[in-house]
Amino acid sequence: MRQQSYRTEGVGKLFLVPTPIGNLEDMTFRAVNTLRDVDLILAEDTRHTQKLLNHFEIETPQKSFHEHNTQERIPQVIEWLQEGKTIAQVSDAGTPSISDPGFELVQACVEVGIPVIPLPGANAGITALIASGLVPQPFYFYGFLPRKKKEKIAALEQLRTHSETVILYESPFRLKDTFSAIQTVYGEQQSVVLCRELTKTYEEFIRGTAVELTSLVSEEELKGECCILIGSKNPDEVTTALSGALEEQTPDASLSIAEQVDWFMEHQSLTQKDAIKAVAKHLGLKKQEVYKEIHAS
Repeated sequence: MRQQSYRTEGVGKLFLVPTPIGNLEDMTFRAVNTLRDVDLILAEDTRHTQKLLNHFEIETPQKSFHEHNTQERIPQVIEWLQEGKTIAQVSDAGTPSISDPGFELVQACVEVGIPVIPLPGANAGITALIASGLVPQPFYFYGFLPRKKKEKIAALEQLRTHSETVILYESPFRLKDTFSAIQTVYGEQQSVVLCRELTKTYEEFIRGTAVELTSLVSEEELKGECCILIGSKNPDEVTTALSGALEEQTPDASLSIAEQVDWFMEHQSLTQKDAIKAVAKHLGLKKQEVYKEIHAS
């Protein structure tokens, strides 16, 4: 199924609009204009969203859309969209569908061919990750761990099989139990970062080991929305595509041209055609020269 977001006629559009996670200045111009222009806003908590709308002088009407009325509300929303209405969905903070309502509505729209248009914007997990000091990519976003201890341990055991940096969301009231579980599963020396009150006056990053963070949250009563990041298992082996700060991986110079083509195919999952291009660029040769070499060997 092919979606042409702005060229589909005869039906409305669903806009997924991120909202600030603490600092109202993080609201984008496009988000404000979208909320002004649509026919209706679906809000996780209409009272909370009304404060945002009042701040930006937005008068668009709202309807509630939260985890307790999703199944009841979706058929109504689809009907409104099929009538040609434009609708924006927001959560209390951050990006819809990411540990917030929205996914089921998106699925329903996709099934009936209604365009779903995402706006970029605030996201606590990515905001925490880029300032954490941990390897930023690859990363694995999990969201909220289960509340029960046994299920939480089981989830962490599964996460421990990943080499990526792991991003979790957590309530400040469960920090002690969660860091204790992380220490149990990952070990005392596991690198972790606790981020709280992101974008707000009391924003804080606490970096340390699992045992250090477990001790700290046992002694201090921390408040605010929290992100927990668990460091990748082998950070020295993870490369990033950013700014050339890390040396680009290339085949050993002692390999023949044909062997270098094979190397690119194996290590970078390239087709032979693309691997030939990569070798030509790497060695400063013409593609035809590389092609002749591999077929002559």
